Amino acid sequence: MIRSNVGTWSWETIKGKLSTPVVLLIVTSMIALLLGGMLARLSPVVGAFVIGALGLAVIIVLRQDELAVTAVMVISLYVDWYMGPALVTQVVTIILLAIFFLSRTPQRPWVEPHALWLWILFLAVALFPALRGVTLPDEIYYYSSVVFSALIMFWLGIVVARDVASVQRLLKLLSFYSTFVAVVTIIQATTGTLLFGTAHYDQYLMNIGDYTIDMSADIYRVGSFFVNPNSAGAFFAMMLLIPLGLFVKSPSIPEKVLYIGEIFIMLLALLFTYSANSCLSACIGAVVFVALVGRNSYRILLPLIILGFAIIMIIVFPLQTGLLLKHAQEPTERALRIIAWQSGIQAIRAFPLTGLGLGQHVFLERAQPYNLITLVKALSHPHNSFLELAALGGLPLGIVFTALLSFTLWLAYRNWIRADIQTRPLIGGGIASAIALSSYSLIDAGWTLAPLLAMGWLILGVVSSSRLRKNCNREMLEQEKANQFREV
Repeated sequence: MIRSNVGTWSWETIKGKLSTPVVLLIVTSMIALLLGGMLARLSPVVGAFVIGALGLAVIIVLRQDELAVTAVMVISLYVDWYMGPALVTQVVTIILLAIFFLSRTPQRPWVEPHALWLWILFLAVALFPALRGVTLPDEIYYYSSVVFSALIMFWLGIVVARDVASVQRLLKLLSFYSTFVAVVTIIQATTGTLLFGTAHYDQYLMNIGDYTIDMSADIYRVGSFFVNPNSAGAFFAMMLLIPLGLFVKSPSIPEKVLYIGEIFIMLLALLFTYSANSCLSACIGAVVFVALVGRNSYRILLPLIILGFAIIMIIVFPLQTGLLLKHAQEPTERALRIIAWQSGIQAIRAFPLTGLGLGQHVFLERAQPYNLITLVKALSHPHNSFLELAALGGLPLGIVFTALLSFTLWLAYRNWIRADIQTRPLIGGGIASAIALSSYSLIDAGWTLAPLLAMGWLILGVVSSSRLRKNCNREMLEQEKANQFREV
């Protein structure tokens, strides 16, 4: 006689199934939602803040470090960039780094960036031009969100990248988060509604024609929480390379299908931004990834997959693809971009050492005398992040930034060389993502746009972490010992 187990569950059995962290997460989440709901009646912003703060606190208490870092990226884009408080990300990141330092253990060690003196030099060189901005709030915002944020985001990345497993967990979360943003973008393009959107930018979008690309077909370029479609396109161009690395790394067929789906969703969102510069950057990043994938079979398979995606886009979305190609060939866009570069170069010639002064609105107000011809509209930046830093902060700042970025990419590449063939796709995906953002930064604001640079420096910190390199070295030694044992 077979005895059924149905009905044999007791409170002790259930309690044994639930761990303390899970119980704490459930209880605290319920308290956060209840308290946030009560406060939301007084102010939706306060209610959302309370829910978010308590939720982040629970994540930190449970030591879900990778999830906490992903939450910082959400704050960077949605709270600071879209909603407008501007400095919340820096405060949360500093608190998170302080917690990691105070709770350090041999399993969760504290690490410092390589060439910390170069980072300190970067902060110091930027300090003088930061004091010459238009207004004090503008100076503080630019210095904190572009200069200081680069250091703390990079530091956050190297601290959380303890080993290959932690890197993979973080990249999975970042990939999921990017896919969510892509889904929101696609919904905005197809329905005209931005999920979780506010009326904060309605007047601005109305003044510029809501980024219309085809009036007859009533088609608009969409930017999701980035507002600007070019910035959103740059985000998808760099982030679709992360699931590409996870696709190669994963041995599971269902996971590979999941990552292919994420890539397709981000490609579709990229298409709806109609950003030709971002598409070019994605192609450059894909070429770099194929070179760094580490397996010859994937060097053949990946171009075929990318070609298949391109064919699907052309067949299924012929109108959108045609509009993208038409927008890419627009002569006015190219002419204005060249003028922007020339304006930046002229500003550098006028102030080679000190720059115009750091600030979000400095170039708009002080660089116009250096335009070679009269523009239809004023420029807020020279459409090149490297030129922007040199024009606003002087050539010394531009040189130090370029050296810092190059050195960090070299550290990541050194990790890639020392990694095994299973780990190389993860590091290669991070390097390719940074290269995609760098190539976009030659055409528009990339490394100087707060939400883009936050993600870029975080990923660079992860793939260039010294802890990851030590882990790779240890795995290489273990593999060599195993090979020697087999030979014996």
